[in-house]
Amino acid sequence: GRPEIVIAILDDGVQMSHPDLATNIFLNPAELPNLLDDDGNGYVDDVHGYDFANNDGDPMDDNDHGTHCAGTIGGEGNNGIGVAGVCWQARIMGVKFLDASGGGDTADAISSVQYATLMGAKVMNNSWGGGGYSQALKDAIDAAGAAGILFPAAAGNTATDNDIIPHYPSSYTSPNIIAVMSTDDNDVRSGFSCFGLTSVDLAAPGSDILSCQPTNQYQFMSGTSMATPHVSGACALLLAAN
Repeated sequence: GRPEIVIAILDDGVQMSHPDLATNIFLNPAELPNLLDDDGNGYVDDVHGYDFANNDGDPMDDNDHGTHCAGTIGGEGNNGIGVAGVCWQARIMGVKFLDASGGGDTADAISSVQYATLMGAKVMNNSWGGGGYSQALKDAIDAAGAAGILFPAAAGNTATDNDIIPHYPSSYTSPNIIAVMSTDDNDVRSGFSCFGLTSVDLAAPGSDILSCQPTNQYQFMSGTSMATPHVSGACALLLAAN
């Protein structure tokens, strides 16, 4: 990979001090942790990203989910501990809009997409979904696409056909969205994974994935949420190569 490739994780935050992640965390060089908006972008103390769930500059993970995604995308490689991400060198930006329970709202999701676009992310990992169609959210995703940003998104975990029952944001028709289903260790669809002949683009490993956990730990998790970071990491590798 390359350290200049910024990957925004739109989720419930990231443990930025995790020993497998710390060297790959995004740093906003124009911002200081001093309760001021040093770079004038409208966000105070967004040194490593932003927390739209609590409206502050500390996108710390309080639910485990985002840190797990971060480890799969950009866990430091060849350091003798834990896991190695798909992309060993990158810059992981925490953009938190989900709270400690894993819930969030569309307005904060839109703000998160807009923030990551503003701050120069090249890939946005979206291991989340729910709610109905939102033109405002699609517009934000389209604006990210116009800026050259890829948007891998989880297909969902209800084992249903997204061609029949859409799952947003993965089911928006925006050309920068890569809708991701999950496979298991036999390379077949995970039993929980949504699918769709036309609405789902590809599959990646999502069953029993070992990755980072807050408090410097590691854990196994399953879901299309775990498949999507594999694709985000692969996108970062491709961008690094080209």
